Amino acid sequence: MDFGDSIKTCFTKYADFNGRASRSEYWWFVLFLALAHAALALFGHWPAKLFSLATLLPSIAVASRRLHDTDKTGWLQLIVLIPVLGWIAIIYLLAQESKEPNRYGAAA
Repeated sequence: MDFGDSIKTCFTKYADFNGRASRSEYWWFVLFLALAHAALALFGHWPAKLFSLATLLPSIAVASRRLHDTDKTGWLQLIVLIPVLGWIAIIYLLAQESKEPNRYGAAA
């Protein structure tokens, strides 16, 4: 999946917590979010904050689908509430290879 397809897919499935998301889909979307946030921050604090708020639900949904692709529950995202170690753990989990077959359906 390329950059444009991943953004389109993530916004199309903005509240879909079912199914799976490939590694490329997730990480291209994360790159888009980081670049857009940085660009909006040039215009001030509020545009960047509003963008982050507007993309919060799609971000959580795609991370949940990404965890499903590794055969883990989306609730593991709550691990980020643990300072420092939680962030390291979630990055590790999101970067893992897809597990095939798994209980969350066919690969994306």
